[in-house]
Amino acid sequence: MKLIFEMFISFFKIGAFTIGGGYAMLPLIQREVVKNKKWIKEEDFLDMVVVAQSAPGPLAVNISVFTGYKVKGIPGLISTVLGATLPSFMIIILVASVFIGIESNPIVESIFKGIRPAVVALIAVPVIKLGKSAKVNRKNFILPAAVAVLVAFLKVNPIYVILSLMVIGVVVVVARRGNNGSTH
Repeated sequence: MKLIFEMFISFFKIGAFTIGGGYAMLPLIQREVVKNKKWIKEEDFLDMVVVAQSAPGPLAVNISVFTGYKVKGIPGLISTVLGATLPSFMIIILVASVFIGIESNPIVESIFKGIRPAVVALIAVPVIKLGKSAKVNRKNFILPAAVAVLVAFLKVNPIYVILSLMVIGVVVVVARRGNNGSTH
């Protein structure tokens, strides 16, 4: 029970002090669950992020689901999801009750304009870290760059890109197994 409460508190802190949503939460989640608490191994965390991005729903919630379940099963899942989502829910209720009527205030507009660059930086950090963890280098940079161009500039739906790459991955693995089987 102590671990379940600790998991709730960890994800509650992450949810309460992260502006910018899922990608901005990644470095905090990674530091907490991999480095500080050692609940998840680094390579397992990278796999969780990949699956969480592919699954429907918010990234941070998906990662909290996988972390909670891996560490403590269904009770862990419930505690991490509540921890990750409760602060946002409370903040949205509070902001909505105060924000109505002041959204066009120049000071409020300036505050939001000031927050935007910080959010961009918070999103860039996990992208760079994930690139290093995934061992993206000059040699294998072509695929991530091609995907970025397809999605960002050619406006190809990311779902089609993911599905296509899944099919290609399966074909490559099956082909490799077929070649390995014929050499024995």
